[in-house]
Amino acid sequence: MAGEIQERWAIQRMNVMFSVTEQQMEPMVARNPAPNQQMAGKDAQHQDKPLALVVDDNPDVTYMFGVVLEHGGYDVMLASSAQAALEAAQREHFDVIVSDIGMSEMDGYELAKALRALPGYLATPMIAVTGFEEYAAHGNAFNAGFNALLKKPVDPPKLLEILARLGH
Repeated sequence: MAGEIQERWAIQRMNVMFSVTEQQMEPMVARNPAPNQQMAGKDAQHQDKPLALVVDDNPDVTYMFGVVLEHGGYDVMLASSAQAALEAAQREHFDVIVSDIGMSEMDGYELAKALRALPGYLATPMIAVTGFEEYAAHGNAFNAGFNALLKKPVDPPKLLEILARLGH
């Protein structure tokens, strides 16, 4: 990307600056806000916070959702692919999952079905997000196992409101 795009978000009376730049990212899971460090599990200072997993193949989107959820009181881990998210969910239990639908290799629908089949994930709140009109059909998201569907760009307070309605 030739330049840098900056956007201001007001999140719960806090100003957060996002810098969006184009970059390549290998499939991985990382703790927000350091997407280049490998996940090491919940540490002692975060044990009282619910643990959220954010899945998107666009690293800027995962980072943005991670910041929103952290400001909402969550400890956050980021996954850059559905496969990385599935592997993380087998190692660690997440209290909430926010996933893109339109990802390569394994889409969000396949991920939701695979997660629901894992022990402990039958009732875990899962929110689908998409920027593509063809994925915006709510029935497909719900049939795959998502509890809610949001269309990008997502309003940060709306995401937190939906999580609160889902019991988080």
